[in-house]
Amino acid sequence: MTEYGTTAADPATRPLKVNSWNGWDPLRHVVVGRADNTVVQAPEPAVRRDFPDDGFPLGTYGPMPADMTAEANEQLDNFAELLRRRGIRVDRPTPVDFSQQVSTPDWTQESMSGCMPPRDLLLTVGNEILEATMSYRSRWFEYLCYRPLLQRLFDADENMRWEAAPKPRLTDASYRPGFWDTYHTLGTEEQLARVRDYDLVLTEAEPLFDAADIARFGKDLFVQLSFVTNRSGYRWLKSHFPDFRVHAVTSTNTHPLHIDATWVPLRPGLVLHCGERLADAELMEFFRRNDWEVIEAVQPASWEHQPRLSYCSPWLAGNMLNLDPNTLCIEEKEVPLADQLSSYGFEIVPVPFRAVGPFGGGLHCATFDIERDGTLEDYFPHRHGRY
Repeated sequence: MTEYGTTAADPATRPLKVNSWNGWDPLRHVVVGRADNTVVQAPEPAVRRDFPDDGFPLGTYGPMPADMTAEANEQLDNFAELLRRRGIRVDRPTPVDFSQQVSTPDWTQESMSGCMPPRDLLLTVGNEILEATMSYRSRWFEYLCYRPLLQRLFDADENMRWEAAPKPRLTDASYRPGFWDTYHTLGTEEQLARVRDYDLVLTEAEPLFDAADIARFGKDLFVQLSFVTNRSGYRWLKSHFPDFRVHAVTSTNTHPLHIDATWVPLRPGLVLHCGERLADAELMEFFRRNDWEVIEAVQPASWEHQPRLSYCSPWLAGNMLNLDPNTLCIEEKEVPLADQLSSYGFEIVPVPFRAVGPFGGGLHCATFDIERDGTLEDYFPHRHGRY
């Protein structure tokens, strides 16, 4: 007998297949990232790292400390093994030397970044895997870490569609000059107004998006406009997926960066919402008219001992991985959130993962699902407003 999260066959012997339509169907095949060779990025127009208390003040860059890398890799390896024990096939990226200088004819960047968060780069929609553009120059070549796996999938699954969004040039025209010099001097309301108007670091010179800014709900895809995803990127996605309803969304978040800790699908009819990043009223009503319950997440557990060199918000708590409609992997210290979701009937799998945060995020960021059981479904038969 096969149950959610387990399988009668050795996952490594099952035929490779690309199939995933949402974030909750039973997981069969996943990629888990690696912390190997990750660096604190050199400054670039899209992002600046500034950790004066941790040895990397603004303008400096270099390899993450060896002890932090080892601890993060231990947690990633243990998580990968946990998934394998539950009958899920696990693959890993192939790291490169991220400390090296990289360039195109348009620019030179003094460092790369890493390959811990595969979710940022790769999106599965049905039998298609799409490589996102990436708006950081330090991440332009990150796709190389996944090409061996993608080639293997393409060779094994004749139905797989392997797509890549237009590789961006990332010239200075793609960024608003001086953005970071002024944005952090603005008050909260001014920052929120710029988010609502999409007056952020990216211009509309070319389509730009991260895959982690896309939430999959079957026939509906929700694309967050953020520091790494512009309106042109949303327009490209809308044209690329003509058989889907692709929606642009924003929230009351002064630093929008990826949707997967803000608007989190749990199972049909249930979505988790970060209450400090309120969705617009039309989106909330759209979900309610389609009989979805919107849960406001409890406050994250204390981050008094937040890891060094972390650029993640405490709301990374909501960055979790669904193993099936009844099972959620949640960071082990996020007990209040685990208790909240247990009350909705979920089995909670606590996972030690706090050390991974400085390498690019949480359990959802660190994974990219290749295969889930299930088919394309329409969970939103009723329209409302612009949705």
